[in-house]
Amino acid sequence: MKALVLASALALGLPNALTAVPPPAASPAPSRHPPPATVSFDDVARRAAAARDANRLEEAIRLYDQAVKLRPSWDEGWWYLATLLYDNDRYAPARDAFARFVALKPDSGPAWVLLGLCDFRVGDHPGALEHIDKGLGLGASGNPEILRVARYHQALLLVRGGQFELATAPLVLLARAEPESAGLVDAIGLMMLRMPFLPEDVPVGRRDLVRQAGHAGYLHLARKGDEAAAAFEQLVAAYPSEPWVHYAHGIFLLATDPAKGLAELRRETEIQPAAVYPHLDIAFELLREGDNAGARAAAERAVELAPGLFAAQNALGRALVELGDVEGGVRALETAARLAPDSPEMHFSLARAYVKAGRKEDADRERALFAELDKKRRLQRGEPAG
Repeated sequence: MKALVLASALALGLPNALTAVPPPAASPAPSRHPPPATVSFDDVARRAAAARDANRLEEAIRLYDQAVKLRPSWDEGWWYLATLLYDNDRYAPARDAFARFVALKPDSGPAWVLLGLCDFRVGDHPGALEHIDKGLGLGASGNPEILRVARYHQALLLVRGGQFELATAPLVLLARAEPESAGLVDAIGLMMLRMPFLPEDVPVGRRDLVRQAGHAGYLHLARKGDEAAAAFEQLVAAYPSEPWVHYAHGIFLLATDPAKGLAELRRETEIQPAAVYPHLDIAFELLREGDNAGARAAAERAVELAPGLFAAQNALGRALVELGDVEGGVRALETAARLAPDSPEMHFSLARAYVKAGRKEDADRERALFAELDKKRRLQRGEPAG
């Protein structure tokens, strides 16, 4: 990501240092016994900007470091120091400088993202995810390259942390916006196979599986249906007993051939009887088809396997409401909303259940929460809010 961070100074509203630093005051008349020379912040800042513009990067780093020590509140100086260090792969000191910058400019989405990328480089993965999420939440769309790198690392960190469902959204956006690449394929493959690794940590004997799965998954997410269909057939033929392969194929098939998709999901439940997500996706597909009794049975199994999973409670609640057990459905959906208070879908489903229960005020409250959370999520994804 060389040089992209320097270009984003304009997006942050930072002026050119040469124009930002006021001219020095007129020098007093020399005296016979001049005082000892002092270091002028204005002079150091001007020389730092000149060195940066002339691409004398080591000199610029030294001078910006000197200038922010003279004036710690100079946000522009911290920004240029941080970005110069980042572009020179000096991630630990860059992280410190970005931390000083966001303390002065806490609403800068790109700066939070870059702080998170420094965290990632020095191995602070929890800090990296926290700061990248914050940056995306504040908005980093002013610099498309920073946004792309942020989404990729967000997905990697979510996969590494076992949050595979959450990793899907940034990977979908990346797959639909850029060509297939080794890094993106690895990330998608790890997500599909539910392997909590970074790409470089994948065991050697599993790398072909990850790449083949990732290739099929990329084609699916990029909406290249015919190519994806062939790639999934090859994946299933090569790894017929591998966990999550039939599940991934089933999810792909649900859009075009629901019967075959359900068959693949049921095959996954045979390979992994205690895996909750195949049962859960069977429940959601049967809800879509109107088989509410079948959906309830699959959702009850999902809740049995993972009672604290909000999506399982959601599926069960919706099935119960459709079968006429509105009170039981509301209880399950309220549980889902408590488990995932930031999920728009949970509040949307609960609002519909409240309508059926005749609880208008509660339904209005949940609709308002849904609208607020949906707008926030669109902002985080860089999508239009309307």
